[in-house]
Amino acid sequence: MTKSFEEFEVHKKGVQLTKLVFKLLRKTTLDKEFGFKDQIKRAVISITNNIAEGSEYNNNKQFIRYLKIAKGSCAEVRNMLVLARELEFCSNDEIQESYILSIEISQNISNFIKYLNSKLEINK
Repeated sequence: MTKSFEEFEVHKKGVQLTKLVFKLLRKTTLDKEFGFKDQIKRAVISITNNIAEGSEYNNNKQFIRYLKIAKGSCAEVRNMLVLARELEFCSNDEIQESYILSIEISQNISNFIKYLNSKLEINK
């Protein structure tokens, strides 16, 4: 039996990042920034959704495809955090934990992709 997506450490970290981002978006400086908030919400949710969806195929090639999408969404979240700081919606201190976690998740996804690719090579 394969692992359920909830068991993957990278998925757990993605849930943690989602909680941090949603907490950050409660700031009053972002009250009127509907488009910005919607974009970062969709991007952060996309990380865990793609991990979950890809894992359900029970096919490493498909899973890798979805992990790459999740990695792209992770970069989008990181960019939105940078923009939040640069547009002075949030301070550097306020985004720091989310920013660092997004880098960690991106690295974890890369390692997961390498691992799955190695399994594909063995089965050739």
